[in-house]
Amino acid sequence: MSTDAVLTLSPEELRPRLVAHMGLARAEVPATPAGVREVLARRRCIQLDPLDRIGANAELVLAARLPGLRRAEIPGALFGGRGAGGHGEQGHAFEHFAKERCLLPASSFPAYRDRAVQTPWWRLPERLKKLDAGLIQAVLDEVRDRGPLTSRELSDHGRVDPIDWSGWKGTSKAGSMALDVLWTRCDVVVAGWSGREKVYDLPERALGAWATAPAPEDFLAWGVRERVRACGLLSRASGPWWSMLKAARNDGTVERLLEAGELVEIGLPGTRRRWLAEPGFLDRPVPEADGRVRILGPLDPLVWDRDLVQRVFDFEYLWEVYKPASKRRWGYYVCPLLHGDRLVGRLEGRVVDGVLTLEQLWREGSGARAGGFPEAELAAAWRAHAAFLGVEAGPLPTG
Repeated sequence: MSTDAVLTLSPEELRPRLVAHMGLARAEVPATPAGVREVLARRRCIQLDPLDRIGANAELVLAARLPGLRRAEIPGALFGGRGAGGHGEQGHAFEHFAKERCLLPASSFPAYRDRAVQTPWWRLPERLKKLDAGLIQAVLDEVRDRGPLTSRELSDHGRVDPIDWSGWKGTSKAGSMALDVLWTRCDVVVAGWSGREKVYDLPERALGAWATAPAPEDFLAWGVRERVRACGLLSRASGPWWSMLKAARNDGTVERLLEAGELVEIGLPGTRRRWLAEPGFLDRPVPEADGRVRILGPLDPLVWDRDLVQRVFDFEYLWEVYKPASKRRWGYYVCPLLHGDRLVGRLEGRVVDGVLTLEQLWREGSGARAGGFPEAELAAAWRAHAAFLGVEAGPLPTG
């Protein structure tokens, strides 16, 4: 390790620190509702994606860190009684744009409350052109009077021309589009799920005191610190990890945080790229890994930065779900496999008739090359994942 302003660490030094920071070395909290909330509090944002082959991404992120968790326990742990669409105890989470659309702890709501923070692809101005302001207010009033509500439970507010998403049409229900606008403005929040439908409610009912708590004075500085915590190592290079925070890269925010000692800068041999970390990233004890294989979500924060994954784990990572089948190198919904501080392979599976079914398995990566592939540990992880989903475990191929 160098003693310069930029601390240069080898991949061997960084790997166990990064895995431990991500909560993937060993179970740090029990697989209880409180444990689910603690994982979200530590990760700060968990990326959402609706695709569900062996669990949706946010569910996989939680399962990898909470051995013994059951998927059915997650909504109640995060949203209280509203996970089933009814009134109940105060929720602990909401959805908004952070690193794309994410699950966030309720404590983050004040930072977003007064800002229509959105990713460009969300096309909020286009929605606003299609909706009358009075209609948007009418939908808000209905949520206030009758909520929490799903879009299906709203009164009929008429129709609009749907947004075209490259050939896929969005909603034509004016009420549903108005909910999207109200959600972006934080006038309503996602307060749970009813089946696969989002449940919307007023922030003051869903999040309690967090709805009116003071906002951070400097949103960008707050957001950079949050993103560094979420990433462990936040690349200073432009990329999706800066989503919603790009202004902070060029307005002096990062430099002020470095000068104040709130962040440190880390380098790797062989590249001029630099990464941002919390000061404690280098000082915290690194626990010995528990030996489990972990099936990571395809958008797990450990693999957000593909260049970093290549340099530190010697593992080429691509998520090819939105590529045409003919252009995929691996497959559709492929999940990396972590063993200790090594990425040792990837798999593709799906649930078919109540059975967790393996479609493809790749044994690869520096861990597999260095010490052989952990066959028994993968088999245990496969059975545990089937239990998480509440299905039977199908067979795995032997080495």
